[in-house]
Amino acid sequence: MRIEKNVGGRDRLVRTALAAVLTVVAIAALERGKRTTGLLAAAGALGFAVNAVTCFCGLNAALGVDTTDE
Repeated sequence: MRIEKNVGGRDRLVRTALAAVLTVVAIAALERGKRTTGLLAAAGALGFAVNAVTCFCGLNAALGVDTTDE
């Protein structure tokens, strides 16, 4: 099974930035003892980071969106 890339350009940069911001939010929340907020932010950060690294987003695929520069 081959996964076609559907994330590129600015979309990839935005996902990378969101992953970084959510990582900071997760760390700050966990330090304050807010486990639920910290874990949700960490999960979001991980999701955006995986999208940015693999250049694939399942939601984009389901909606037929392709932001790669071809």
